[in-house]
Amino acid sequence: MFTVIDHPLVSHKLTLLRKKETTTGEFRRLAREISLLLGYEVLRDLPLEPVTIETPLEPMEARQVQGKKLCFISILRAGEGILDGMLDLVPSARIGHVGLYRDPVSHEPVEYYFKVPDALGERLCVVVDPMLATGHSAIAAVTRLKQAGAGRIKFVCLLAVPEGVAAFTAAHPDVPIYAAALDRQLDDHAYIHPGLGDAGDRLFGTK
Repeated sequence: MFTVIDHPLVSHKLTLLRKKETTTGEFRRLAREISLLLGYEVLRDLPLEPVTIETPLEPMEARQVQGKKLCFISILRAGEGILDGMLDLVPSARIGHVGLYRDPVSHEPVEYYFKVPDALGERLCVVVDPMLATGHSAIAAVTRLKQAGAGRIKFVCLLAVPEGVAAFTAAHPDVPIYAAALDRQLDDHAYIHPGLGDAGDRLFGTK
């Protein structure tokens, strides 16, 4: 249930993203480009249905995505950096937000906002957050989505670590994880190593 999407362009752009000298604007652009590439692979199994259309030359039977539009769920605030690229790929997707912050002492997630589209049970929900570190925020977000009726969920991140993957999989074994890379470990402050720093700060130019 854990997949590293190791496309050469993903690896190349992730290398640029990790560099400490990468500017805020470049970081934001690279995150958007990587998330578009990740989305292409994550959505590879979307179901299709036949539809009759007319080209400028003749009628034909073509294929389109079946059922209700999918839904992207951004874990605020850093999830916005991945959401943009996903929307470049599927601009008609519905959007939901789960607001969580990490308690600086316990490292546990605290929810402050939750707003999602209706009919979650009829949609594929793709949850996005740049980092799967302890896994606490991702676990909490997916738990809330399930409580709201979501049935089919995927989780997408830029970086994960074994600790986060293990915790998330234990809590939600039915939810596949997709990442651009699996990094080595967490430090005592729950930061990913070698990592790329604080994704939210680097996306928004804050400290």
